[in-house]
Amino acid sequence: MSIEVNNLLKEYGEQKAVNNISFKINKGEIVGFLGPNGAGKSTTMKIITGYLQQTGGEAFVCGINVAEQPLETKKKIGYLPELNALYYDMYVREYLGFVAEVHAIKDPKSKIENVIDTVGLTVESKKKIGQLSKGYKQRVGLAAALIHDPEVLILDEPTSGLDPNQIIEIREVIKKQGQNKTVLFSSHILQEVEAICDRVIIINKGQIVADDKLSNLQKSNKESHIVIVQFKEAIDKNRLTGMKQVSKIEEAEHNLFKLHTSDPEAVRKQILELALQQQLNILSLQSESRSLEDVFRSLTHN
Repeated sequence: MSIEVNNLLKEYGEQKAVNNISFKINKGEIVGFLGPNGAGKSTTMKIITGYLQQTGGEAFVCGINVAEQPLETKKKIGYLPELNALYYDMYVREYLGFVAEVHAIKDPKSKIENVIDTVGLTVESKKKIGQLSKGYKQRVGLAAALIHDPEVLILDEPTSGLDPNQIIEIREVIKKQGQNKTVLFSSHILQEVEAICDRVIIINKGQIVADDKLSNLQKSNKESHIVIVQFKEAIDKNRLTGMKQVSKIEEAEHNLFKLHTSDPEAVRKQILELALQQQLNILSLQSESRSLEDVFRSLTHN
């Protein structure tokens, strides 16, 4: 087990920023860590990386207790914090050389060149960090997190400040690293999580409200699909009520209805049966899956 969190608790006075959460992440998993602002994501990441002491519970990295052996766990972790603290007066290679020295890396020059190429810093690598755009500063932070070839990557908003092309490039870096490392990363760009992750953990008000494969989360939600039907004739919404496995019906203009359901095929069959029985003409009938954004809102909107 690369990351294991058991009954983790962090209190600030009477406020529980993290409230007895538990989860495990295996090697080779890329897991999205989601939640609204102030939900406890960054606090949890800081505890796992040893930058913050928990109030209760335990965190383990590669089987090592973080609180008991913080230096040993830091050797196993590559960490990109949300607020990426860099030395703006240092050149890119100079800064990465400093990080390599901290980790006592053998053959630092080749490691530096390799990581610069990996994160796409080559064009800007001769500049001072302070001269870089926000997106390239983010790449420097990611390079620093990767330079010692850690077993675990913890990335807090890794695509923050990047343009769409850069986001795609960093996405590929993360996916490649996830082939032989454990990756836990947070992001407010839910499309990125859908593109990179198979599993997501959603935290809200310090508590985990979901931990599953993305596909399972969408299926388990009672409104995971929407069936959209448009009739030629004007019909009353009440004629659609009473359908099995329909949790909500929305009426739009031009005789169009949206039916929320967990079983779209069953609902489509009921609509076709209704049309035959009542001699209604269907202009269009289609279904669509709810996005991660829809699932996220349903679990955290309170």
